[in-house]
Amino acid sequence: QRQLVESGGGLVQPGGSLRLSCAASGFISDDYSIGWFRQAPGKTREGVSCISNSGVTSDLSDSAKGRFTISRDNAKKTVYLQMNSLKPEDAAVYYCAVRLNAICTTLNTAYDYWGQGTQVTVSS
Repeated sequence: QRQLVESGGGLVQPGGSLRLSCAASGFISDDYSIGWFRQAPGKTREGVSCISNSGVTSDLSDSAKGRFTISRDNAKKTVYLQMNSLKPEDAAVYYCAVRLNAICTTLNTAYDYWGQGTQVTVSS
């Protein structure tokens, strides 16, 4: 059974950092892209960043450009999102998603599997 499990969310002060993890299981090969998305209350789900099977990274929006870094460890089947200089507007539930046999895209309906999400709260 293919599954994605996010972890690493929590409460952080503005200007602080968090590292989110997305552990994939049940995927036989590494031929997939993984994206990070987020959704704040009352807002639509927004793409944050994505990394392809070959390690090519893409910013899915301008909101986190320069502050967030995505990376991938295929041996551990885990993707990370390092978030620095966090702002209150970064608060949301963060989801990772897999797109099989394809490159990154901002279109969230193009992703095949989703995790359950992890809450990030940015507040003093």
